[in-house]
Amino acid sequence: MFRRSKSETPSEAAAAEPQGKTGGKGRPTPTRREAEQARKASLKKPRNRKEAAAYRREKMRTERAKMQDAMKTGDDRYLPAADKGPVRRFARDYVDARWSVMEFALPVLLVISLLGVVFSGVFTWLPGLVNLLFLVMIACIGADWFFLSGGLKRAIAKKFPNESTRGIGFYAVRRTMQMRRWRLPKPMVARGEKPA
Repeated sequence: MFRRSKSETPSEAAAAEPQGKTGGKGRPTPTRREAEQARKASLKKPRNRKEAAAYRREKMRTERAKMQDAMKTGDDRYLPAADKGPVRRFARDYVDARWSVMEFALPVLLVISLLGVVFSGVFTWLPGLVNLLFLVMIACIGADWFFLSGGLKRAIAKKFPNESTRGIGFYAVRRTMQMRRWRLPKPMVARGEKPA
């Protein structure tokens, strides 16, 4: 009744069988230990809103802890989206390897302005000098910005020819304006070292 008829040829029988299935489920079978852990995790799911909120808070706390560790170690898996990827890593290394006027701009401008405020009544020529120093510092910042962005974009185009450099100049400038010891993610290269 369910047997192949004698008139049916082997090619017709092969055509009648379902096509496309090559076998396997596309993933390895979990071990007994993994299966038990998955079952226990499913049993731990929150039963009410209070437990769900506590579960969310705990999950966010562990994610924040991983992100803070990644900021210190440079682990790309847990970095924020703005810092992820090999291009951003290269940009950070490029910035951290060089000396920059922008890095010291804020303290220098602060000192200049304090000198102008404190001693302006004593020395009549000091306000003019303070204004001149401000202009010189702003010109140095602009030149540093220009050379940093241009050099970084050329280096990225050479090392990562298919990657976009959109926004990378501002990312590098923003990092450069921070003092080296306060930069996050932490610098992974020494000054003068060539970025990898």
